[in-house]
Amino acid sequence: MVMKRPPMYPIVRLALEYLRNRRAAPLPLDGEHLSRHRCWPQDIDIFLEMNNGRILTILDLGRTGLAQRTGLLGVLRREGWALTLAGISVRFRKRIRPFARFTVCSRCVGWDDRFMYLDQSIWIGETCAMQALVRAVVTDANGIVPTPRVQNALGRTQPSPDLPDWVDNWIAADATRPWPPACLSTDQSRKADAA
Repeated sequence: MVMKRPPMYPIVRLALEYLRNRRAAPLPLDGEHLSRHRCWPQDIDIFLEMNNGRILTILDLGRTGLAQRTGLLGVLRREGWALTLAGISVRFRKRIRPFARFTVCSRCVGWDDRFMYLDQSIWIGETCAMQALVRAVVTDANGIVPTPRVQNALGRTQPSPDLPDWVDNWIAADATRPWPPACLSTDQSRKADAA
């Protein structure tokens, strides 16, 4: 008998978050969305804490709720657009243990002509367990949808708040990083494949 593995993406959590947020008050583009969760056994790794990959998935649920409450989710569906990540910087400070309750705080701290910058954090009570700076982008079949076009589709034209210094510093540092990155193993594999 072959057992099928359960899906990695938490579809049930996504559906519950969507239903919870249907009646939640709308938010401005720079509003703060809170979502509450629990660390379940399927979320843990061999160290009996929430897996790093699952933490990023939980943040995805927070961004989805934020997009829903700001009206962005409806615009994405209407226009046939998608919301995706273009970069992320994560800082972990406290383990999330099995059955722990926690809150995800998601807010857009600003935007430029191409990207939206989100500050997301996970809180266990009054303690911040982790924080992520997320560079998100709206895309269509042709690539990046400019942020002013997204705002027009939302019916909002507010200017971006000034980005905090730490966000500006991350943007500047990330711009110095080479692309594509060097990977000696990959380079050797490509040479071997070509031979």
